[in-house]
Amino acid sequence: MHDFDKKIGVNCPRPKNPGMFEEYENKKKKQVTMMKSIMDYGMGTLMLIAGIFFLFHKELNIQLGNDSSSLMDKFFGGLCLLYGSWRIYRGYKKNYFK
Repeated sequence: MHDFDKKIGVNCPRPKNPGMFEEYENKKKKQVTMMKSIMDYGMGTLMLIAGIFFLFHKELNIQLGNDSSSLMDKFFGGLCLLYGSWRIYRGYKKNYFK
């Protein structure tokens, strides 16, 4: 081997474990999956709370705007419940990389 080869690193040592890269990628995927799952649980819970609030704000004696309760509040509350349920389900399934 020439001096030039040593300087530019042509003959670098090979890693001891060739599967190290795959192990690292699997570990990283697990961490990302866990973070996404926690975020889905949190966002789903917030959306469920928002949906319950919009559906039952009249019973809780909380006034939104000028009118007491409109159809739009009920529709938006139902949508929030549906979306929150889907986010919690998605966090439970953890089907992010498939």
